[in-house]
Amino acid sequence: MGEEGMSVARALGFSGEELAALERIEELLRVRMKDARKRYRHSLGVAETACRLARAYEVDPFLATAAGLLHDWDKVLPDEELVSRAIRYHIEIAGSPALAAPLLHGPVAARELPELFGELPGSVFQAIARHTVGAPDMAPLDMVVFVADAIEPNRRGDYADALRAQVGEVSLTELFFACFTQGLVYVLQTGRYLYPTAIDIYNRYALARPDAGAGTR
Repeated sequence: MGEEGMSVARALGFSGEELAALERIEELLRVRMKDARKRYRHSLGVAETACRLARAYEVDPFLATAAGLLHDWDKVLPDEELVSRAIRYHIEIAGSPALAAPLLHGPVAARELPELFGELPGSVFQAIARHTVGAPDMAPLDMVVFVADAIEPNRRGDYADALRAQVGEVSLTELFFACFTQGLVYVLQTGRYLYPTAIDIYNRYALARPDAGAGTR
């Protein structure tokens, strides 16, 4: 159950088999993150936000909620273990595996979760895999989870408020692009490692916009 006794799924109005499935996920998540309460609250917030985004943009809310709950399933693992599992599963890593370690919890979980939640379709695991670095061909569910991770209620800051203000006012693709762009700006401004695929993803969506054009002078 959630922090206040009622499951997120019930609070969001799910019923029947969907409610049962989501409450099972939530209970297993609570156990897995028993020593990571802040991460657990974040996951609940992402699930709630993903559901609301899905309803706003005509994406399946059940799948969005499930992916939101599970997106950080392997975030509790140390970086060394994530790298080890990624190599074992032959997950493609651009650049240095050690530098990519903080981004690997999504792809690693996407390989492992089908064993526990085989009733969920592959689209849920794809969204989980892509929530850290994105992809040049993001599906609507992928975008919903990616954005929800950035704007769930526990996120504070002007960047989150600016993105929240755009929900329902711009297309889902535009919302994702704005979210992805803000992530790039943060990485560059703080001098952090930029995952090698980020520029290609940015250019793919930037050039697809109606006002696309070269940005050099």
